[in-house]
Amino acid sequence: MSIFGSILSKIFPSANAANAPAAAPAPAPAGAPAAAAPPPAITVVDVEALLDGMPGASSLNWRTSIVDLMKLLGLDSSLDARKQLAAELSYGADTSDSAKMNIWLHRQVMTKLAANGGKVPAELRD
Repeated sequence: MSIFGSILSKIFPSANAANAPAAAPAPAPAGAPAAAAPPPAITVVDVEALLDGMPGASSLNWRTSIVDLMKLLGLDSSLDARKQLAAELSYGADTSDSAKMNIWLHRQVMTKLAANGGKVPAELRD
């Protein structure tokens, strides 16, 4: 699994269940029109509340630090892991400037969490 995929699975644990194959619907009775399957329910996750409620959140600066965010989620936050995440998210600048890369990564992760159904405060996104 990709690093960003791991982040998504920690924030949206039900997303893994959504990717599981669904049971086949029961066949419609003879002569009855087939009913369309209802669309899956979209659950909005309050990312800020979820992260604030995690053990250790009060001692980490996850709101501005990609390293602390990854630590809070129990993920590898090493420079190599962050460079891999940068590659996954198409970071175009020099990864040797880790401070600049880390700021970009944090913003991108928060923006992508919002795009995937997360409620993320505007000040944490682009």
